[in-house]
Amino acid sequence: MLLAIDVGNTETVIGLFGPDRPEPVERPDARGFARATGEHGLAFHWRISTLAERTPDEHAMMLTQLLDLEGLDLRTAVSAIAISSSAPAVTTQLRRMANRWFSDLDVTVLGPGTKTGMPILYDNPREVGADRIADAVGAYDLYPGALIIVDMGTATVFDVVSAKGEYLGGAIAPGVATSLEALYTQASALRSVELVRPRSVIGRSTVESIQSGVLYGFAGQVDGVVGRIRDELGEATVIATGGLAGLIAPHTTSVEHVEPWLTLHGLRIVHGRNHSGATT
Repeated sequence: MLLAIDVGNTETVIGLFGPDRPEPVERPDARGFARATGEHGLAFHWRISTLAERTPDEHAMMLTQLLDLEGLDLRTAVSAIAISSSAPAVTTQLRRMANRWFSDLDVTVLGPGTKTGMPILYDNPREVGADRIADAVGAYDLYPGALIIVDMGTATVFDVVSAKGEYLGGAIAPGVATSLEALYTQASALRSVELVRPRSVIGRSTVESIQSGVLYGFAGQVDGVVGRIRDELGEATVIATGGLAGLIAPHTTSVEHVEPWLTLHGLRIVHGRNHSGATT
């Protein structure tokens, strides 16, 4: 099975894909979004904190323990590894881990020179983050056509794919956690709050006011940026992903699909394009 690892600035998402890829079946989920069932072959998934201090051996130990929780043996369950990373220091440690502990496996580290099957029309393609490319590849596989992908994590990242499957570029804005950290740091009278939907848009306490500003403010940001992109691009399918997609997307009017494991799905596709006959 393929072990896919997506290293973000704040969190790392890990997935283990089963040998069979079910065909996506559209159904509305509990929030009214249409999304594919079966998670596109994803058998197990985990979300952990990103720590640059982890050594290669600590990464191997952590992965061993995660699989052990599911009754799996890392050495026998994993047949290949695919990695995307926004943290260069962690990328280096994961490469060292793979070289030491999994030298007999096919390993793909998404980056410059990796075959993605998607033309990158950025002025400097090397500037595009690996996770952005994985999102674009995964989204185009699931929803062929013009796309706007909104990845809601440490930053809120908008990626745009043409109807022909070309990566065109996008927009980057501070994410929810980043903005809240700045708010708490600069406004000493404000305290951290749980991010849940408030009773109403008009908050009746400081906590509710922050909750309202964050949820509806970021939802409005998504709709505003998507609208401006559509003005230039034309009609496009809008997909949300990332750790905060489930929180923000229900309050938008533009998001049509929520795919929480989109980056892992894209990694799986990229790995297959770089290792002919690759199996998971």
